[in-house]
Amino acid sequence: MLPLHGMKVLDLTQFLAGPYCTLILADLGAEVTKVERFPGGDDSRRVGPFKNGEGYCFAMPNRNKRSIALDLKNEKGKHIFMKLAEKADVVIENFRPDVKTKMGIDYNAVKAVNPGVIYCSISGYGQTGPYSQKGGFDIVAQGVTGLMRMTGEPGGRPVKVGIAINDISAGITAAYGILGAYIHKLKTGEGQYLETSLVDAALAWTFWESAAYFGAGEIPAATGARHRRSTPYQAYKTKDGYVTIGAGNDKLWTNLCNKVLGKPEWVGDPRFIDLQTRMKNIDLLESMIEEILKEQPTSHWVEKLDESGVPGGPVYTYEQALNDPHILARDMVLEIHHPILGDMKTIGFPVKYSGTPLSIRTPAPWLGQHTNEVLNELGLQEEEIKELYNENVVYNKYPERMII
Repeated sequence: MLPLHGMKVLDLTQFLAGPYCTLILADLGAEVTKVERFPGGDDSRRVGPFKNGEGYCFAMPNRNKRSIALDLKNEKGKHIFMKLAEKADVVIENFRPDVKTKMGIDYNAVKAVNPGVIYCSISGYGQTGPYSQKGGFDIVAQGVTGLMRMTGEPGGRPVKVGIAINDISAGITAAYGILGAYIHKLKTGEGQYLETSLVDAALAWTFWESAAYFGAGEIPAATGARHRRSTPYQAYKTKDGYVTIGAGNDKLWTNLCNKVLGKPEWVGDPRFIDLQTRMKNIDLLESMIEEILKEQPTSHWVEKLDESGVPGGPVYTYEQALNDPHILARDMVLEIHHPILGDMKTIGFPVKYSGTPLSIRTPAPWLGQHTNEVLNELGLQEEEIKELYNENVVYNKYPERMII
């Protein structure tokens, strides 16, 4: 039995922050039902690459979920949603704050039919504050929270982090918030409302940067590959690429000098005698280290670092990362079969359980794949379901594949 077996989740979210949250819950065993509008569904369904009309960007974070396509603006559609909400442990949405209230599916509306519900909202800026009504995507949150001013090379233009980091951080934040509320509910029977935002979640990951500002008035700026407080701790050029070195304390610095770089005299050099002096002379230190590293390829230096016990490694392309033997040995790349996309690869599980191992039980659903199944669970008969299709209240993208 998976850790969240028995938890019922209604997922009204789209794109990445909300779906990543419900991915975590689904992988842990929750029964997650995506409630999607039609004919488009989750907006990420229209993000390529595509195969046979289905998108990989939707398929990746939506495994282990069901999909019902429902017109929530139709009174019959809203009635079906509220019937589902009566039995849900969790409802999660990422509309703008006023939208769910206008639709009549906000926390108070759901709580009226399900007092013990856990209702979670994810938004760009949060449900309160002067910016609460503004839309917000990952790039906007990266700008507002200062992340783009910390990323890239010194003196360069602002640079976004290479992944949708604020979408992911908000999804993770919402997931642990829901788990905390669920534990509370198991103990007390009480549900509650919780919310987070891309901006809040992003700031919550900046503890060291906030320490520098609150403690000394320092405003974090772009440092390239360098660490703000430690050196050697960055990527360095080699003969054929780059290598990362993390020698942030005196023991590792000594091992780096003696066993990797062949420069034991650097240990007692007054310019590098301790971390503070090394930071003051970081430009000089970088040039001196790279002068040595450029003589051999990255693989040579990785081997030397491993032998010395100094943390370090190659700077891969993403393709190289996904094909690294360690990544593959950790089952971080899995193969599954999707009924439309066919055989495909996906990212594995970052947490390994000894007693309740996780698995991909089902691939991502096509739009409305489980509409009939969900309606049957509500007690609707075949004729009633057909009528809902005829009235455009519900939808299935591939009616010939409908599950009855």
